Amino acid sequence: MTTLLSPTPAPVPSPAPARLPKARTGIRQGIGERIAPYAYIAPFFVIFAVFGLFPLLFTFYVALFDWNPIGDQVFIGTDNFTRLLDDPRFWNAARNTLSIWLLSTVPQLALALALAHLLHHARLRWAVFFRMTMLVPYITSVAATTIVFAQMFDRDYGLLNWLLGLVGLGPVDFVQSGLGSHLMIAAMVTWRWFGYTTLLYLASLQAIPRETYEAAAVDGAGGWQRFRHITVPSLRPIIVFTVVTSTIGGLQIFTEPLLVSRAAPLTCGPTRECQTLTLFLYEQGFGMFQFGYAAAIGVALFVMVVGIALINYLAATRVRPENR
Repeated sequence: MTTLLSPTPAPVPSPAPARLPKARTGIRQGIGERIAPYAYIAPFFVIFAVFGLFPLLFTFYVALFDWNPIGDQVFIGTDNFTRLLDDPRFWNAARNTLSIWLLSTVPQLALALALAHLLHHARLRWAVFFRMTMLVPYITSVAATTIVFAQMFDRDYGLLNWLLGLVGLGPVDFVQSGLGSHLMIAAMVTWRWFGYTTLLYLASLQAIPRETYEAAAVDGAGGWQRFRHITVPSLRPIIVFTVVTSTIGGLQIFTEPLLVSRAAPLTCGPTRECQTLTLFLYEQGFGMFQFGYAAAIGVALFVMVVGIALINYLAATRVRPENR
């Protein structure tokens, strides 16, 4: 008997393995991962160095010279700062700046906090509409705001003097008096910025769980107690932020006093009733072309802003909530 054997099939050659791209070495990958975050944030620091740090350092440099923009620059050391400390105009501008800052910052932050609390808890129809109207003062032109407030504070035809006349008081010349002009400028600043600050507080309030307020109400806490022990401690970080930013902006106020004074805009009146440090700087630099002295004023203003902002920050951060 014959057995038939099937032929053994020929082996099929396996396809050649595809050539994979060379993997990046661990060293190269590690370097790229380390450099990438710095490359992402580099544009900010480059722009800050060009438009922020360099002008600041150059201001310190110019303050050491008798700097004439079209003449010679003579090194005089600290003579500009010595002259600054002996200049009564500088101290008058510093007092005006601090006065306007206090009269505008404290009411602005208090009003914004109270209004944000009201808008958050009140049951209002069209609540979104009322919240968005808070931005109307912020987007309004400063020139238009100045015109309206100048009419309201006018000595002869102003609304406030008309109201004072109803109670038997004489008219007040707000523009030509020191305290009156400070109150008028502070009212303008408060009206312009309190809506923006209100929205910041309102956004932070919406992050607080309503169950926290409900639990406090069940425990017998009243409205004032809930505001004091829940709202204010929860808003502490944003309050610190608004205090610092309001300090920086308030001490650098320029546009409002410039537009309020019509006869002498740079001196803000014949006796410099509302001249701030920024107006004094602008007067000396671009009015009298004493760039070295103006730079010294800028350095003094920088030190004042940093010092007061740091004091406010430390005071705000050291206040600990009672329930913690």
